[in-house]
Amino acid sequence: MGLILFDNNWENLKPLTLTRPVAELRIGILTIREKWERMLNMEASYYTAPYLSAKYPTNFEPFNILVNGSILPTQELCDYILQTLPANTLLVKGDTPIVLKTTQSTAEAFLTGEKKVAAVLEFESDCVEIEYSWDLFMKNGAALKADYALLTEGRTSQALSATNNLIGAADQVFLEEGAWVECATLNTENGPIYIGKNATVMEGSMIRGGFALCASSSTKMGTKVYGPTTIGPHSKIGGEVNNSIILGYTNKGHDGFLGNSVLGEWCNLGADTNNSNLKNNYGEVRVWNYSCNSFFDTGLQFCGLIMGDHSKTGINTMLNTGTVVGVSSNLFGGDFPRKYVPSFSWGSNKGFETYQFDKAMETAARVMERRNKPLDAIEQAILEQVFEETKENRKY
Repeated sequence: MGLILFDNNWENLKPLTLTRPVAELRIGILTIREKWERMLNMEASYYTAPYLSAKYPTNFEPFNILVNGSILPTQELCDYILQTLPANTLLVKGDTPIVLKTTQSTAEAFLTGEKKVAAVLEFESDCVEIEYSWDLFMKNGAALKADYALLTEGRTSQALSATNNLIGAADQVFLEEGAWVECATLNTENGPIYIGKNATVMEGSMIRGGFALCASSSTKMGTKVYGPTTIGPHSKIGGEVNNSIILGYTNKGHDGFLGNSVLGEWCNLGADTNNSNLKNNYGEVRVWNYSCNSFFDTGLQFCGLIMGDHSKTGINTMLNTGTVVGVSSNLFGGDFPRKYVPSFSWGSNKGFETYQFDKAMETAARVMERRNKPLDAIEQAILEQVFEETKENRKY
């Protein structure tokens, strides 16, 4: 049986999804794909944008489970799918499709727009959907607790060194093999703290859960973290971080504030980069939405930075409330740039120009090489497609 995660809300979740399927977004500790794979005990493939399919292919089997990649799984939902849901029946929550169990021919028809199925059933229990990019940090607390329980059940943490100051329950701290945590203050009263394999919490760090520091990531000395916050693998953070998610392979290694934000992969925030997460008039934050090609009311009072893969800021960069930065952009200067920065832009509040593709690829290759990851032909083709498809946005 095949597990295929199909995109839903893909346009609304740009720029994060310009370079990945929806199910590759991280919330809690795991990506959405990793959650489904663990809970269904199956390996997943994807149905996503054509230009992403070389990296994220679709693998059909004679019989398949098609899952909406923007839905977070629960044990109740997974049990229902495996034990109760009839074949060729679409499970929905309101107008949102959740899952379809069906043959390859029907699966292919469904995914290409022929959504004719034998029956439709309404899922009666609650269902968590990631509809907009800010849902990732807004719903991260509950996802962290769920993933913590999933990953640690029946397992024993590595011992927490006596040099640390623990506030709250000890069973809400879990250290994977190779994790190094010394002279830190850990507070689990508001959520668990998960330290991944070979991750490092340097001395003086102060962490209030929920918090996840994924494999081979680190907090610099004196880092201050307010949960719920997730730092994906092979990343560094320093300064002050509040209720934010870094998908992975990204550095915010210096002083400066990051709050109510989501950063993609291969990003770097220069020293003393700060984002605002609250307007001076305490009003509702509006952010750029790719689906409607305009600014959009979030309904939130707190919303910071949404940044696509491979984007960078220089030292002392100031980012306004609700700033959206696309893929492979470079921002610098001490004043606030515009609140929407299109992909492959280079500049500051004094103006932007196109970040030429060949120059952007030179930088991307050097950055990825530092993590022993090649900028291969597939990765470059994805970025080239993003460059071409976002040309119309670069009207400065």
